Amino acid sequence: MDTDGFGELLQQAEQLAAETEGVSELPHVERNLQEIQQAGERLRSKTLTRTLQETADVKASILLGSKGLDISHISQRLESLSAATTFEPLEPVKDTDVQGFLKNERDNALLSGIEESRKRTFRMAERFYWESMLVEWEHDKQKILHTLLASGEDALDFTNESEPSFISEMGPPGRSAMDSIEMAYARQIFIYNEKIVNGHLQPNLGDICSTVAECLDDKNVSELWAMVKQMTDVLLVPARDALSCRTGMEMQMGFVRQAMQFLEQSYKNYVMATVYGNLHQAQLGGVPGTYQLVRSFLNIKLPAPLPGLQDGEVEGHPVWVLIYYCLRCGDLIAAMQVVNRAQHQLGEFKNWFQEYVQGNDRRLSPTAENKLRLHYRRALRNSTDPYKRAVYCLIGRCDVTDSHSEVADKTDDYIWLKLNQVCFEDDVTSSPQDRQTLSQLQSQLLEEYGESHFAAAQRPFLYFQVLFLTAQFEAAIAFLFRLERLRCHAVHVALVLHELKLLLKSSTHSAQLLTQEPGDPRPIRRLNFIRLLMLYTRKFEPTDPREALQYFYFLRNEKDSQGENMFMRCVSELVIESREVRHGALRDLSHTGCRPGLIDKFAGDTKAVISKVASVAEHKGLFEEAVKLYDLAKNPDKVLELMNRLLSPVIPQVSAPQSNKERLKNMALSVAERYRSQGITADKSIDSTFYLLLDLITFFDEYHGGHIDRAIDVMEKLKLVPLSQDSVEERVAAFRNFSDEIRHNLSEVLLATMNILFTQYKRLKGTSSATPARPQRVMEDRDSVSLHQPGLYKCNLLLLKQPGAGADHVCWDDTVQDGRRHKCTAGADGSPHELNATASGKVSSLEE
Repeated sequence: MDTDGFGELLQQAEQLAAETEGVSELPHVERNLQEIQQAGERLRSKTLTRTLQETADVKASILLGSKGLDISHISQRLESLSAATTFEPLEPVKDTDVQGFLKNERDNALLSGIEESRKRTFRMAERFYWESMLVEWEHDKQKILHTLLASGEDALDFTNESEPSFISEMGPPGRSAMDSIEMAYARQIFIYNEKIVNGHLQPNLGDICSTVAECLDDKNVSELWAMVKQMTDVLLVPARDALSCRTGMEMQMGFVRQAMQFLEQSYKNYVMATVYGNLHQAQLGGVPGTYQLVRSFLNIKLPAPLPGLQDGEVEGHPVWVLIYYCLRCGDLIAAMQVVNRAQHQLGEFKNWFQEYVQGNDRRLSPTAENKLRLHYRRALRNSTDPYKRAVYCLIGRCDVTDSHSEVADKTDDYIWLKLNQVCFEDDVTSSPQDRQTLSQLQSQLLEEYGESHFAAAQRPFLYFQVLFLTAQFEAAIAFLFRLERLRCHAVHVALVLHELKLLLKSSTHSAQLLTQEPGDPRPIRRLNFIRLLMLYTRKFEPTDPREALQYFYFLRNEKDSQGENMFMRCVSELVIESREVRHGALRDLSHTGCRPGLIDKFAGDTKAVISKVASVAEHKGLFEEAVKLYDLAKNPDKVLELMNRLLSPVIPQVSAPQSNKERLKNMALSVAERYRSQGITADKSIDSTFYLLLDLITFFDEYHGGHIDRAIDVMEKLKLVPLSQDSVEERVAAFRNFSDEIRHNLSEVLLATMNILFTQYKRLKGTSSATPARPQRVMEDRDSVSLHQPGLYKCNLLLLKQPGAGADHVCWDDTVQDGRRHKCTAGADGSPHELNATASGKVSSLEE
């Protein structure tokens, strides 16, 4: 503003002040600067509040308007109802007031409809809310139960003491969540799966996993895998039903025989290590054999002098001690050698023992066994020689209640002694104290003694051995799995048994880790193999999805309660959670083909797996991921259906770099280009909607870019909205066939089209007075003349191209009369143009 303007403003202010002071009725108000500031702040706050409210109203109108609702009209209708705030029925009016009665009935009908809709909406919202809460609670409950079952008693220990872990010994953690032991096992699992997938003969998974123990240099782990290999080498083909196979007498005899051989060989190795570690004291001599080994061992570890040792000595050692230790090393020939040397002192025992050595499965005949038991009860039960009593109980399987603690002072010795006394045939003549089955021994060790008796927390490998050697594989695995640092060993032992079809698995995947199902004989337990693997892989799924996929392959024949394949289910969840769609878990699409992914080798046709993953992604609302997955599964209908759903909300938006619309547009164009080049088609309605949405994106891009002429050309070719009076009914009829994705954008399309036409009209008026160079051509394919009345025509939109100008000029002419040949006297270049118009008002030609 210049100086003169400020001078006029000052004069007006002084005049207003003089007039105000001349009025005596008005009080004179004086304010200091602080009061003026406070008054201004109050006015500003009021204005801001009003502005925020108006902004909220505008946003509400836009939101409801996008759904086809007019908020102002609805508000007026609701305000016209006297009970709009309570939605209660109106009071009846007098019967004579017909107009009032009808109005009252109409208002009551509206109010009842609104009230019913409101109640139904609240009921639906409440039902959806509780369903969502129940689903979330069930998910959290399962997670809590899994954690408790996986951690056992330690999960409820809130002390600061933590269980020692191998992870801390491996240095600072890297990218992977797996420690070195877990990675070593994972490599062996990869080798095993590669051989299975490539069609090779199925290798022994136990031998492959035991190589990990050799690298660890851990005696306990090495013995664990030696035990697993020994117990699974039963040389029997497992039946289809693992339960009937495991409870069969032949299989149980095989387990007992393998367990005894393992314990005997372990003890013999211990004896050899002791002897060769003390050769001077042992006085081994040059004669090989178990007898000489045991004699030398007794030179070192001679039992403490026990009162009552009977029946003399052999080479300076008590005869029954020598026999017992030869049996403990598993060498019956060496024990027979001792018996032959002391046969005159042993009486009838020589004949019984000779029959025991020569018999099948180390068993006396029933007659000889009954004689031995009778002799034991009469003469030896109260004997003071513990080794003699132990040998008689081993040979005759009698007095199973005696633990022989003086001889079997170690857990291994006790288990070996009890396994020797297990009988399998029905012997009704023997008393209960002379009969013990494998099931009774299992119940005693698992239920009567349990973890506390064997101090399992301090010696986990020992308790695992007790359970595993008595063929309680599932209980042993579940116990070891509860210990974090030993969990990986338990899982791979379970995998070995699973591949050999020796594992008793739970009938439902939602069961606890270790269960006893109705109908199973005691103390049989079942292991939830599916949960075991899923709990183990949960630790490293986010960081090592490839390794997790190798473990999931063991679930390829497992199904959940709904009959769904667990391998497909786990893979789908793995891909969704780890976003491995972009990192090669499936396949990568390109214009030329596809690259095999990780799961392709596990299944020749991965279409079913990919479709399952896509379905899970769709239900979780991950539509962009689902589009890629359905594309991999070669399901164009679902690809275009989801693309239509994604494109519809972003079509009217301005396309900016890195925006949501730009990303979806590029994705859609890539799909369209590949489908067109490969000749892939979808359902006709879905296909047409997809390409129409792409055309609308082009229209709005031209519109937002300011290229209104190109935008209107696109709209004219699309024939989505009527651009002339004659095409209105045709476009209305065609609108009914459009999908919802197109209909939702119609309001934006109409608004953009009207803005374009208005812009062209303003430009026409702005260029009508100009006198540019002589234009060259002609018009577009549209109605340029409209019929107003008979014999009266008007040139409406005549587009002329000016050479070299690059701009459009519109000729707007006044009404011209008479005849079929008319001149546009107000041409863009100032010169007349002749317009040939037919009786219908259509332009046939344009002449200069």
